[in-house]
Amino acid sequence: MTDTVRRIRMPGTLSIGWKAVLIVLSLATALIALSIGRYAIPVRDVAGSILGHLRGVEVLSSKDALVLWNIRMPRILLALLAGAGLSLSGLAFQSLFANPLATPDTLGVASGSSFGAALGLLLGFRWIGVQLFAVAMGMLAVCLTFLAGSGRGRGLNTLVLAGIMIGSLFSALVSFVKFVADAESQLPAITYWLMGSLDVAGYKSLLYGAPPILVGIIVLALLRWRLNVLPLSDDEAASSGVRIRTLRTITILMATMMTASCVAMCGQVGWVGLLIPHICRMKFGNNHLSLVPASVSLGAVFLVVVDTLARTITAQEIPISVLTAIIGAPFFILLMRRSGGWQL
Repeated sequence: MTDTVRRIRMPGTLSIGWKAVLIVLSLATALIALSIGRYAIPVRDVAGSILGHLRGVEVLSSKDALVLWNIRMPRILLALLAGAGLSLSGLAFQSLFANPLATPDTLGVASGSSFGAALGLLLGFRWIGVQLFAVAMGMLAVCLTFLAGSGRGRGLNTLVLAGIMIGSLFSALVSFVKFVADAESQLPAITYWLMGSLDVAGYKSLLYGAPPILVGIIVLALLRWRLNVLPLSDDEAASSGVRIRTLRTITILMATMMTASCVAMCGQVGWVGLLIPHICRMKFGNNHLSLVPASVSLGAVFLVVVDTLARTITAQEIPISVLTAIIGAPFFILLMRRSGGWQL
């Protein structure tokens, strides 16, 4: 075993204190977000209602319970899941391609899912049909990327180039769908969906969209120490006893599945998968034993905070991708200047 492999397999898990901080931060952020809105509910009442539901008792008035459990709860759950999934997907792709600019859409999955959703809205599908169509097209985009970029003698860089080309193809198809859509009924719905929003969150959509994200998070969490070998060459990875091709395939499949499901439920949400993994690397280093749980927690917190701002700071809800860009771009530039550049 090489010195490099020994180094990356050294213990580097989060301390008990940091684990507690990340868990408490996620729960506290979700709890506060549940209480904030145009119709405010005190935090203690929210906490009491949640505890009461565990005992089968409702402590809130019917109006408060309706707002909390039918409107805000599915939205906050979606924000937690989507933030965690997009952040972990970005982390996985950055490690896989040893590229600090890799995002969840590196292989074209977000563009494919956007086309699927836009086409579903054009054809008049109901929301669940749009969601399933978006996931299917996202997976199709990645399959086309593999067909175009994989093969004997081709490396990961070729796969990235193929992903860029396939992503551009599906982006053009989205533009075509918008061009042929009815300007009064279909085009506004497609345009608003593409800007990203969590306002359509519901328990039924979560029933379909949550399992792929949860499965992806669980699988990558179980493989987190093996993710340390992803940036290595095939020879170095083989010396560690890891089947690198199998690991890469699983990583791509899980990241793709999570991204497609996130995009299908809440549209295109940028910056989460780029910004959060870098913040985690600056704080916790490059060991995925720490990076995976930190990315999941901070990604969830980030999207809950942004979504809360999107639905409260103005009378009309702001598309979430607008806020993630406004917040993410300056913050990313600041981090880059302070760090002197990124290293994986």
